[in-house]
Order: sequence, then C-alpha cells, then structure tokens
Amino acid sequence: MGYEISAAPDVRIRYRDRFPVTERYAYMNHAAVAPLSRPAAEAMNRLAQDCLGHGAVHYDQWTKVYGGIRQAAARLINADPAEIAIVKNTSEGIATVAVGIDWRPGDKVVAFREEFPANYYPWKRLEDKGVSVEWCSICDPLDQIDAACRGARLLAISFVNYLSGYRVDLEALGEICRRRGAFFFVDAIQGLGAFPVDVRACGINGLAADAHKWLLGPEGCGLMYIQRDWLDEIEPVEFGWTNVAHHADYASRDMTLRPDAGRYECGTLNTIGCYGLHAALEFLLEVGVDNIAPLVEGLAAQAANGALRKGYELAVARLPAAGSGIVSFRKDGVDARVAVGQLKEAGIIAAPRQGWIRVSPHFYVSPEEVERLIDLLP
Repeated sequence: MGYEISAAPDVRIRYRDRFPVTERYAYMNHAAVAPLSRPAAEAMNRLAQDCLGHGAVHYDQWTKVYGGIRQAAARLINADPAEIAIVKNTSEGIATVAVGIDWRPGDKVVAFREEFPANYYPWKRLEDKGVSVEWCSICDPLDQIDAACRGARLLAISFVNYLSGYRVDLEALGEICRRRGAFFFVDAIQGLGAFPVDVRACGINGLAADAHKWLLGPEGCGLMYIQRDWLDEIEPVEFGWTNVAHHADYASRDMTLRPDAGRYECGTLNTIGCYGLHAALEFLLEVGVDNIAPLVEGLAAQAANGALRKGYELAVARLPAAGSGIVSFRKDGVDARVAVGQLKEAGIIAAPRQGWIRVSPHFYVSPEEVERLIDLLP
C-alpha cells in the first residue's frame, strides 16, 4: 500500500505543538531515538513528582498504568490485552522467543541477512544447538521465501529494515507462514506507530517493539505480543517473582505461570517508562495510525526524491508498497558523518549509518523542513 502526503495534513498541524522539539530542531531521526511527545513527558513527570511527595502510596495507580499499556497496545495491533507483555526493549522480546522455544537438532529457522543485530544474533546462536538457519534477503521474491520456509519452525523478520527503510509485506509473509506451519515473528520497532499493524490479519504469532522510536515514548520500555495459542510453547527466559499466577501472595510457593503474557515479566517493571509508554500509545491512538502513515510515507518520499535530484543514490529503490519513514542515501565524495554534523549545526537532526545519511521524519515534521534538509545537502 502506498500513501499520499496530502491525505491528512490537518493532523500534522493539529498535533505539532505536542512536540516542543520543533522549537529547536527539524527532527528527522526517529529511526534512532525519537523526542518525547508532550503527553509522554508530562505523564512521566507526574509520576516522578508523585513519588517525590508520596513514595509508593499510590501504587494502585501504577498497576492501572500497566493494564493500560496492555489495553492500548492490544488496540494498536488488534490483539487481546492478555497477549501483551511489558518488556525492557525489543531485544528482550526477540530473545524471549528465540530462547524460549524448545528447539531440537534439525529444526529450521528462516532469517534475513540485512537485519539489525538484535534480530540476527539470537537466530544465529541457535546454530550451536543444531538448528539450521536459512538466510534470505528481505528483497527476495515471495516464492523464494516460500520455498525457504518449507519445513521451517519459525520465520523472523523486521517490519521495516533499519537501514534501507524497506517495508515488508506482512500479510503475504503471514500467509506463507500459515501455510508452512511456521511461527511468524516480527521485529516491529521501525514501523509500529508509523504504519498500521494487524496481527490477526497478518497471521503474526509474535511481535516486539520498543517505545523510543516511532511509538514516541521513552527508552527502556517496550511491548511484546505472543499469540495466546503459543503461550505454553514459549518458556519464560527469565524467571522471577512476577512470572507466576499468585505473585501477589508473597508466601505462596506455587510456581504455576500466569495465564497470560504477563508470564514473561520476571520482576519490577520500569514504572516511569510505563507511564511514558502508556501516554505515548494513547496519544498515537488519538491521532490514528491510519492518519499518520500517509504523512510519514509522503515526507520520506519527498526526502528520497530530493536526494535523487541532488545526485545521491538510495539504499533501496523506493516503491510505494514498500516505502516507510526511513530513507538512506549517499554520494561519492560526501562523508555521511560530516554531512550529518553539518545538518545538526543547521538544526536538522539525522544520522550517519554505515556510510549512508539516514533520515526518518515522523508525521509532525513539515514538508518545508524536509525541503530545507534537501537544500542543505552537499
């Protein structure tokens, strides 16, 4: 699905003041660490001030926020709140699945060469257990990926590639995994919050995403989804007092796991991070990801086209069905680190990645800011 930048411009105007960062920067580095939205920052500040004056007297409000994350995340991805766990980061979610499955020698996993290390290393390490990993490219034709999935127990892929910005067809991959009987795991950190994700429609069995990129929340707090049917097939990687059903009874020694995805939470949560994540999720639900997606796609396409006009090459050819909020480009004679430094001096925040200049604007960034970026490119 392609998106047009003109689809929802009023959304950008209506919500831009929720991002005070715009007073200082044209911030186009959401694929690294996003600035907090005002709702997320205010929620975290409320908790800090409450703890300053009251300690844990209002602990019951903390637990409501944990539940609020499960509810909001479930709405965002069309899951059930019982299928949502709160994790420290995407890596923890991926590791939970990679280590929690009872692998046997001869099992097969399909993974992808271009992945960020967090979605590469856990599958690579399975080779030490006798698991065969078939490495594909994210740009391989679907029939080639289909053939690779023959006999596979799991396919793991990122919704959006961290470097090139290539956005995969989750629905098509989910159909392959359903037909082949493979667990479909998605690292959603570079797309969730910017583009719609429907775990039911796409047949996704497991998903993880951190708050600090396109979800516009804090670092160190994220979410993991495990389809209910798979909860008993994936053992908790870490085991502590809150994995169990009777964790509120400190005298209990019953180690029966919680009946929901909370079984993957092994202890005290990052409560101030949870306040920020909950507020960020509710904010995105208010704006509507269906309204955000066309703006993100349009801004990134504008940046890509402008870079091409100035003689840069793109990391991947930009197709409407595979475009995301990430664009990476380079040109002979231009040092990406130097160029990004010069942009920063001009108040434009991007990132150097492996010799490429990577830009990643969220919906509240204006087309005028993107045009200024293009004008300043060497």
